[in-house]
Amino acid sequence: MVPRSIAACQTATPTPFRRPEPEPAWKHDLAEAYRHADDLLAALGLSPEAIPDLDPAAPGFRMLVPRAFAALMTPGDAGDPLLRQVLPLGAERLPVAGFTRDPVGDASADLGSGLLRKYAGRALLIVTGGCAVHCRYCFRRHFPYADLGKTPDRTAVALASIAADPGICEVILSGGDPLMMDDDRLGALLERLHGIPHLKRLRIHTRLPVVLPSRVTDALCRCLSSSRLATILVVHANHPNELGAQAEDALQRLRRADLTLLNQSVLLRGVNDAAPTLGALSERLFECGVLPYYLHQLDPVEGAAHFAVSDTQALRLGEALRHRLPGYLVPRLVREVPGVGSKTPLTDAAPIGASFL
Repeated sequence: MVPRSIAACQTATPTPFRRPEPEPAWKHDLAEAYRHADDLLAALGLSPEAIPDLDPAAPGFRMLVPRAFAALMTPGDAGDPLLRQVLPLGAERLPVAGFTRDPVGDASADLGSGLLRKYAGRALLIVTGGCAVHCRYCFRRHFPYADLGKTPDRTAVALASIAADPGICEVILSGGDPLMMDDDRLGALLERLHGIPHLKRLRIHTRLPVVLPSRVTDALCRCLSSSRLATILVVHANHPNELGAQAEDALQRLRRADLTLLNQSVLLRGVNDAAPTLGALSERLFECGVLPYYLHQLDPVEGAAHFAVSDTQALRLGEALRHRLPGYLVPRLVREVPGVGSKTPLTDAAPIGASFL
């Protein structure tokens, strides 16, 4: 008998009397993503000269932008907030004091096999290095995914470590993006987590429902809702324009599958560093069935200093949101400090990587 959560995720098995299932639409959409700056700019009616600091080579961190996400950008607008998040610039090459390749202390929290322990009762498992979009501010843009080893082997070791530690009640799937796994692989992983008796909750951090909404299929919804574990999906949207009709549909389908939906944003200069924008984001998230969760100060990762917003401005924005929105729509303004056992409210945190502002 096939275990329940695997069965919920599996595609039909080809037989001599049935043609093989076609490639899922989301994989086709991912294959068609923009990988060259010139192609994306041409689609938006922009010339490379319109972006004086454009760096098409982007060494070590190539550009990747799904067409569904690009379709939400404003043609002809070189300063579009969605375009700014994904377009490689020469500023990424500039060394800035305090901005490092491991800004959140992943290396020191690594127990091996992609299993990280930072917070009490929780363990984070890096299940893939793949993602559907390469955000230029990504805090793991320098993470050594290749050093983790073969996925099946290291996942087995990590799951054994989780099973041996009854103090872990929640597992967080991260990456990359966990929803880059196909349904069969994801279902097999969820089934093994389901079988660890001391686990209560499963959290999945993903940007795919926003940037590649075709990933959210009926099969995926069944897969995610089939476990005994309380499942929380933490999505990532930074600007209200990211939440078009397709993303809204994807998020509402996930909500109807009985998942808890939360959002975390990153405060980014030139993208969402204005109270009306952040307020509109919270309102739009709620329309899509998602509650605002965290508004992160930028993790000081090497190559992203041009996105940084000062703590003073961030605190002003947080205060403005409290006056503008009901409390349940105000995200918590935090930063991650390496070695600290929780997210740190910005009011309590020492400035990090902001000496250049």
